[in-house]
Amino acid sequence: MGADNATITVTGTGWAEAVPDVMLVSIGVECRAESVGEAYAAAGKDLAAVGTVLRGRGVAPDDIRSTGLAVRADLAWRDGEGQRLVGYVASSSLAVRLRDLSSASAAVSEAVRSGGDNVRLNNLQLALADDSAVRARARDAAWQDALSAAAQYATLASSSLGSVLSITDQRPGPGPVPVAGLQRASATEGPPVEPGANRVEAAVAVTWELQQQQ
Repeated sequence: MGADNATITVTGTGWAEAVPDVMLVSIGVECRAESVGEAYAAAGKDLAAVGTVLRGRGVAPDDIRSTGLAVRADLAWRDGEGQRLVGYVASSSLAVRLRDLSSASAAVSEAVRSGGDNVRLNNLQLALADDSAVRARARDAAWQDALSAAAQYATLASSSLGSVLSITDQRPGPGPVPVAGLQRASATEGPPVEPGANRVEAAVAVTWELQQQQ
């Protein structure tokens, strides 16, 4: 390849942070009973109690979504008898979006208490309702990282950067960010929420022409 056709390709990475403004909660119930009907009814009653508490806390209907219902056999091993059917287990859960972080801990604690020992708090995550602005800042940082590296390599090669020939967004796949600031506490008090900051990362591959210095 001649000097006139020389190129350089660099991958730049960058990140930006923002304070989360919404809590995503997965909360469910698991009820055991001698019959399918009894287990199913108990799960429905307890999950309805959880939903009532959340709505009473001002959570909008659009922010509460059912995420599944399952009923399975409850089997136990007994000496001399082997595996025996002892009843049935019904489980169901809700995906909840809490937009007021100042009252989120109290809302979760009250919801957990509403169903007693049958309630399962599956997951808590702090997230951004709209991450477009922080993602744009992350892309800016990734571009500057690529540009800086490319300019350095061009100088080392006694060249300069020419036109951009291609840009490939290599943004990492989206995924929930763990709540690093969530600490354990008693069930009565509920876990204190420390929002901290969520990091959004970006990566970009850029190809430039290389112009030979005269």
